[in-house]
Amino acid sequence: MLRFSLRGRSVCFETFDKRLETLGSVRESCTIFNNSSRHTVSKSRLRCLIDSETRSNGTKGHRFSSTTPTSTSTATTPTPEPGKTCLYDLHVENRGKIINFCGWLLPVQYQEAIAASHQHTRTFASLFDVGHMMQTLVFGKDATELLESLTTSDLKNLSKGSAVLTVFTNENGGILDDLIITKDDDHKYFLVSNAGRRNQDSQLLLQQQENFKRQGKSIQLQFLHPLEQSLVALQGPTAASVLRSIVKINLKSLTFMNSVETTVFGSRIRITRCGYTGEDGFEISMPAKIARTLVEAILDTPDTKLAGLGARDSLRLEAGLCLYGHDIDEETTPVEAALTWLVAKRRRAEGNFPGAKRILSQIKSGTEKKRIGLTVVHGPPVREGACILTPEGESVGKVTSGGPSPTLGRSIAMGYVPSELAHYGGGILVQVRGKTYKATIAKIPFVKTNYYTAK
Repeated sequence: MLRFSLRGRSVCFETFDKRLETLGSVRESCTIFNNSSRHTVSKSRLRCLIDSETRSNGTKGHRFSSTTPTSTSTATTPTPEPGKTCLYDLHVENRGKIINFCGWLLPVQYQEAIAASHQHTRTFASLFDVGHMMQTLVFGKDATELLESLTTSDLKNLSKGSAVLTVFTNENGGILDDLIITKDDDHKYFLVSNAGRRNQDSQLLLQQQENFKRQGKSIQLQFLHPLEQSLVALQGPTAASVLRSIVKINLKSLTFMNSVETTVFGSRIRITRCGYTGEDGFEISMPAKIARTLVEAILDTPDTKLAGLGARDSLRLEAGLCLYGHDIDEETTPVEAALTWLVAKRRRAEGNFPGAKRILSQIKSGTEKKRIGLTVVHGPPVREGACILTPEGESVGKVTSGGPSPTLGRSIAMGYVPSELAHYGGGILVQVRGKTYKATIAKIPFVKTNYYTAK
């Protein structure tokens, strides 16, 4: 999961749909809003990183009513009105092509093709609006214990100001969500989790808070609403120089997966060095009242552009990063997803996290299935749901994410196969529209990452 970004508008929808199909956008059904008209792009499944495509039902305290009911056999059920981040007007003004993603109106692209935006991010810097993501503060003297009771991370030994990628797990070891936890102090944490899991994550935290309170423990939760707290991701090789011209902090000492708070335009903001693209970059959390001012200051710097969900998806795929609800879900363990490293050494020894019995058994004895990377030199883009077959034609798995790689100039994908077949360099087949194509099992990430470690 990482660091993110978004932006674009004005193209005939038939051409746009073909462009998405060609460039490997995401498929599920989504709605595109253009001025006053509303059009549906058939099976368009645009997705982000680490975000689930499950639609959010809104946030506590901020309900969205709908005038478009969904029919059932017995009654009509209102559909929640899509939410808007505090940068929505900026996207419209910059001709962003807006879709309904996870219950939020976000740009899939701007005037540039998705591949061009992708390459710009790899060469310069792009800004993505990820204000739909769930931001949460967890604090109190028992905050560490609460979060460790739900995740596989070692927060006790995490340094102040450091961030860690982790997962909420269930009692069977399945992944409920992936998230980044930043440790502000021994008793205070900042969480960023997926928009499509907002309801599930908030309920999980609230229920555990209630359990802890019954034991006389002290925990407080604060859910930050997207209309009150913005979140953007500045990603790319020139991201640090762009940000250095705006904030007065030493970015050279801020390494990958570390966070700092500072004051800009009279307000406190949080800058975390991380990303969902594989490039150097930052995630910036800030009050909504200064969001547009800060974003426009960033965009006023040379070679910095807005980018949308389409480029975000192709970038994270090249970086081999999982998308919740596709590459990982409640039925998949961290070990099966090739994310064993998310289970901290101390937590393995203690075995006191949800699903520990199954996860520790898999670490010791192996798994029946494993996430792999695939490259296809010749043939059409390989999409989610495509069958993976042995060279003899036996179906052994499914693709969970896939599309063209603008950087590599070939089709890439991720999926699951039996562990005995998951050998790097091994030959395999993928099936697209009834035809089979040769593929090679590849190491992940597909494109070398460029995270800043000061080494």
